[in-house]
Parts: sequence; C-alpha cells; structure tokens
Amino acid sequence: MHRQEKLLFIGHPNAGQRSAILYSMIVSCQRHGKEPLGYLRDILTRLPRMTTRDDLSQLLPRNWTPPGKVTVSA
Repeated sequence: MHRQEKLLFIGHPNAGQRSAILYSMIVSCQRHGKEPLGYLRDILTRLPRMTTRDDLSQLLPRNWTPPGKVTVSA
C-alpha cells in the first residue's frame, strides 16, 4: 500500500492502530456497564502517577470503579 493510501482516511500511519485501541476501550466499557468518558478521564489522570509496581488490572474496564464509589465484594 502506498503511503498516500494509508493517509487517506486516518491522517497518519499510526493513527489507525491508536484509534482501534481507543474504540476497543470504549466498547469494553459499554459491555461492562461503565461510562466511557468517566472511565477515560479517570485512567488518563491516574496512569501518569502509577509506577511499574502498581497493579494495572484495577484500570481494566471490567475491574474499574469510578472515583469516590465504594465497592463491596461478596
């Protein structure tokens, strides 16, 4: 595929993959009953403060809890 063809719809060769990741996160939020905008705002705020030792699984849409919301495990 020529470079010009790749840029036709996305604008940059890497943008297609980035868009696919973002769309996947949004759909995953919807499937797990989470509000996508709130989820993205929260994780994009928290990620820069996290270290390699932090547990990132809590940021997955299926495990994420909105800030200020208490979770009770059975």
